[in-house]
Amino acid sequence: MDFRGVYEARVVFGVFARLRSKLPKIYILLMLIFHVITIFPEGVKGYFDSSILKRAQEEKRVKIVVHNVRDFSSDRHHKVDDRPFGGGPGMVMMVEPLTHTIRHIMKKDFKLDTKGRIAVDTQKWRIVFFDTKGELFTQEKAHSFISGATTRRHSAHIILICGHYEGIDERVKEFLSTDVISVGNYVLSGGEVPAMAVVDAVTRLVPGVLGNEESIEETRAVKGYAVYTRPREFSPKKGVSWDVPDILFSGDPKKIDEWRTVH
Repeated sequence: MDFRGVYEARVVFGVFARLRSKLPKIYILLMLIFHVITIFPEGVKGYFDSSILKRAQEEKRVKIVVHNVRDFSSDRHHKVDDRPFGGGPGMVMMVEPLTHTIRHIMKKDFKLDTKGRIAVDTQKWRIVFFDTKGELFTQEKAHSFISGATTRRHSAHIILICGHYEGIDERVKEFLSTDVISVGNYVLSGGEVPAMAVVDAVTRLVPGVLGNEESIEETRAVKGYAVYTRPREFSPKKGVSWDVPDILFSGDPKKIDEWRTVH
C-alpha cells in the first residue's frame, strides 16, 4: 500500500478542513443586503455608487438593491398613491404595491402570522418604516442591524421603505414593518434621505469596509472630539487669527487624549 499517497491525502484534507471552517465567517460578513423601496430610484443610486458605499459593493461586502415600487403596481398607469380616506390634503402611498414589492423581495420568506402581521426571523429580515414618531436612529441602532450578518449562516436583508407625498398607508407600518425609525424630529419630502443615512451608517460597521484611517474617523465621530489640520494659523481678515490649540502640538499623547475628552 502506498502510505505516502494516504499521508498526502490527509494533509490536503486537513488544509481543506481548516479553510472550510473559516468560510462561514467570511460568507456571513459578505452577505448584508439592503433593499431600498422608492418611487425615485435614480435619486438614490448616485449616492450609493460613490465613495465608501461604492467600494463596499465592489468588494462584495454589501449589496444595495433599489426597487421601483411603480413596477409592482396593478394599475396600468403604474399608480402608487391615492386620496386619503376621511378627507385631507395630498396623496397617500397605497398598501397594495408596497406589499407586492416586499413580497417580491422576500419570496418564500414572506409569511403572515394569525393576526395578519409579517412573521419573519429578524436576524435575517428587517423591514424599516420611517416615521418621526419612531425610535431615534443612533449608532447603537445601526450596530443592531448588522447582528444578523455576523451571527447567522445566511444573508441578512434590510428593507427600507421610502415614503412620499402625504405619507404611507398606516397598514404598512402596522402589519409589514419590524422597525419604525426616526432620523430626527423634522419633516422631509420623502424617505430617501433617511434610507441613505441608514445604509451609510450600517455599511461603515461591516468588517473590512473601513481602513485604519477611516476607523480612526469612526472613533472620532462617535466620541465627538474636535479635529484640525493645516494651516496652524489662519487669518480670515486683517487683525483676526483663528489658531489651532497648542496642546495638539505638544507631542504628549496622554495630554492630547485628555484634551479630546472635553473638546
